[in-house]
Amino acid sequence: MTTADTPPGISAGLFFHLIGLSFLATLTWAAWIFFGKPFPVVFWAAVSISVAHRVFVWLAWRLEMNYSTISRTIGLQHYLIIFFVFLIGRAASILVPAWMDLGSLELPITPRIITTAILCLIWVYTAYSVKRYFGFVRAAGVDHFDQSYREKPFVKEGIFRFTGNGMYLFGFLVFWAIASGLNAIAALIVSAFSHAYIWVHFYLFFHGKPGQFFKSILIPNISLN
Repeated sequence: MTTADTPPGISAGLFFHLIGLSFLATLTWAAWIFFGKPFPVVFWAAVSISVAHRVFVWLAWRLEMNYSTISRTIGLQHYLIIFFVFLIGRAASILVPAWMDLGSLELPITPRIITTAILCLIWVYTAYSVKRYFGFVRAAGVDHFDQSYREKPFVKEGIFRFTGNGMYLFGFLVFWAIASGLNAIAALIVSAFSHAYIWVHFYLFFHGKPGQFFKSILIPNISLN
């Protein structure tokens, strides 16, 4: 959570968020054009699911922090269900274009296996660290609903020994692993968009300054949210 006395308003930072999203979408569109417009329906559906997930989280957190809207309507449990359905949907949405675009990246088998194995190992360690030391409910943003979570100390074990943003920095490597493992250009582009977009969300949600942004990546124990 932010250290400010009051939470940011519903639309605070939205203008720059849209600029960041537009920039990333333009780069993604250019890459998609450059590589021959692969599978437009499933490709842009995957991109759209990533955006929809972030928009849902943005609104849910802002409405909850300012007005307790989620607690008074669908409740925390249903918020968590929607959150994790989105998360699973994002992985599935990358698998589809990866399978349809199988082999298009044309990576040799040996470096592809090594790269995919490394990405998977880092991701597995990250997932283990989140489950063991942080908790998936906390990772989904329960601190925006429950004061007791905001008072918990920073996690310093597992992947969080190296960076305070282990989930954002390494958690998305599973998408890269899918693209690498299935040797698919379409999935690689979507993975790059999704990973970059999480930083637009993180950086602009609480008006981080550039110095704070890079510290949050490199220095342990900077808050995720």
